[in-house]
Amino acid sequence: MKKIAIIGSGNIGLSLAKGLVKANYTTTKNITLTRRNTANLYKFAQERYKVTANNAEAAAEADVIILAVLPQQLNLVLDEIQPAINPAKHLVISVISGVSCAAVREKLDSDVQIIRAMPNTAIAIGQSMTCIASDNASPQNMEDVTRMFETVGSVVKINEDLMTSATALCACGIAFFLRGIRAASQGGVEIGFHADEALKMAVQTAKGAADLLLLHGTHPESEIDKVTSPKGCTIAGLNEMEHNGFSSSLIKGIKLSALKAGNLYTKES
Repeated sequence: MKKIAIIGSGNIGLSLAKGLVKANYTTTKNITLTRRNTANLYKFAQERYKVTANNAEAAAEADVIILAVLPQQLNLVLDEIQPAINPAKHLVISVISGVSCAAVREKLDSDVQIIRAMPNTAIAIGQSMTCIASDNASPQNMEDVTRMFETVGSVVKINEDLMTSATALCACGIAFFLRGIRAASQGGVEIGFHADEALKMAVQTAKGAADLLLLHGTHPESEIDKVTSPKGCTIAGLNEMEHNGFSSSLIKGIKLSALKAGNLYTKES
């Protein structure tokens, strides 16, 4: 099994590590987790993950390096690991918003293969929607990374120029859909349910709606048509929401998030 170094073991990095082990993709002893404060990784050290604050050492010993730090921390990390990079050995995976493969390669080595991956926080329960892209990775490495992230959800391969869009739709999108569920539960309270009852009903209804599309492979409108009857209560509610900009505001929010995601990283930061 390949040795994996996760540089910056926050929520995403740790969830991926756990998913890889749970799916038998690799074992804890083949994963190195780095963090400035290793005390936060005590539980993982007890489970025989290798834990260190030395990013360069972790990179040197790994075959696959996963960059999972904040955009503003990236340049410092790349400077730390650059002397350890061997293009013939290393595959680098970046899960950092707004950072191109070329920008990472410029700091490391012009020949190293870079794959970008954009998971979301549902990775913690194995339900991530992860998009991956590269401008120079081999088909075999792309396949390996696809299998890696399939241990924690679904994977779609896209062109790299769509990665900031994927950030907005899939990563930021978790928050958008959660806000919709919260609003639905608040509406439930308005019409008579206790808050805990309304939230439970809104959550399960949202889950059912998503599963209808996933399991049937249908378009949302076809499922909506099954619920809306002439002069009925569903179409009345839908039209009221649309008159108040429901779809338009969601579309505008996604577009603005995509714009912001593209500006999170600068080479000088």
